[in-house]
Amino acid sequence: TMSTSDAPSDARRDTRWVGFATLTELQQAACRRIIDAARRAIAQRGEFLIVLAGGNTPRRVYRLLRDENADWSHWNVYFGDERCLPVDDAERNSKMAATEWLDHVPIPKERVHPIPAELGARAAALAYADTLRGVGEFDLVLLGLGEDGHTASLFPNHDWGTAPDAPDVLAVLDAPKPPPQRVSLSAARLSRAREVLFLVAGDSKREPIARWRAGEQLPAAAIRPAAGVDVLIST
Repeated sequence: TMSTSDAPSDARRDTRWVGFATLTELQQAACRRIIDAARRAIAQRGEFLIVLAGGNTPRRVYRLLRDENADWSHWNVYFGDERCLPVDDAERNSKMAATEWLDHVPIPKERVHPIPAELGARAAALAYADTLRGVGEFDLVLLGLGEDGHTASLFPNHDWGTAPDAPDVLAVLDAPKPPPQRVSLSAARLSRAREVLFLVAGDSKREPIARWRAGEQLPAAAIRPAAGVDVLIST
């Protein structure tokens, strides 16, 4: 347990670390958390606003969600980041989510909001900022963690958009991983959420988790919602 006497700027005070013995248990827990968040949001506000992550850990969660019995017609789906690739490229987060899950459930098409990253980073960032205009707090944001501590497409030694007046959407032109052009929600926008869930699995994530827990200023630690974040870990 972390001391609560740390300075208020210390991200560790609002980070809950939840360990799982196996990847399967992590993914089942994540699926349950998503379904519960959706039920709560729809009961309280009539709709559910979720932000999706890319990567292999979420991929298996999306496959589980395909078989859930949810009130899909009230879901609104957004994306935390996207790679500037053609619409149907298998490396696109939107394509992966569609293939594994969204194409198999009756969420109305107009309620799924992919980032139009095929337009190039700058044009896509402007277009997605438009999409998010007037959208309030997200109900649930899903995020991953890279070996370098990145999350969404917020990389070390780049602008993470942490200032309160940061734009909602950032154009990333020189990502250290391919493809170099990406679009990412800013840390400030990802933090405007009722619940934030990191899904972190695999041996390669031990080091970034240790650095995060030690209080290092990683991109992942810049996501600071009022309610704190939950990090589901299986390493």
